[in-house]
Amino acid sequence: MSFDLVIFDCDGVLVDSEILSCRCLSEVLGRYGVEVGVDEVFRRFLGRSTVSIVSELRAAGHAIPDDFPQVLRRDIRNAFAAELKPIENIVDVVRRLARKYCVASSSDLDRVEFSLGLTGLAELFDGRIFTAQMVKHGKPAPDLFLLAAERMEVSPARTLVIEDSVSGVQAAKAAGMTAWGFVGGSHYAARDGRDLLKRAGADRVFERMTDFGLASGAVRAAG
Repeated sequence: MSFDLVIFDCDGVLVDSEILSCRCLSEVLGRYGVEVGVDEVFRRFLGRSTVSIVSELRAAGHAIPDDFPQVLRRDIRNAFAAELKPIENIVDVVRRLARKYCVASSSDLDRVEFSLGLTGLAELFDGRIFTAQMVKHGKPAPDLFLLAAERMEVSPARTLVIEDSVSGVQAAKAAGMTAWGFVGGSHYAARDGRDLLKRAGADRVFERMTDFGLASGAVRAAG
């Protein structure tokens, strides 16, 4: 099947950031007396906005201070500045796309722009960035992907979403889009991401960006 728009998630799809983000979230929560290991962070919070994470933790009775988002943002920026890398071959994939494309991320705009700038992707997504700050409900709600498709002037039915998280795949499917799961990020090195994303509803799952491309006018991936 061919598509008119490809929407990329940012963390774990464009940049290899998820393991860094999960580590930072676990460490910052620990400072506030909330003991959540990296594996549990991965399971519970991967692909979700800071706002939704804070809401869930407070609803569970944890005293999360108002400055938590700022502290987490600072630690993540420091980790990214020291260690962040682009997903292998992503630059070539994006440059060769013969369809509209954009990024739709649960992270805030500042973090997305920072990540793309660090990894040499900023110019490719200039004016094509959509974040959870722009909608009332973040992933797994479909709002963000529907906004991106509307702004890019493409029908959801003609849109392909590339996601690494369960909440992202669920959001894409709820939006009436095709969802492909990507498990090439380092956070999936010791986890069965393929089964996880298939159970979430992914139409295909692939692990190398070299498996993603355009052929005969159709976007295709292995898996």
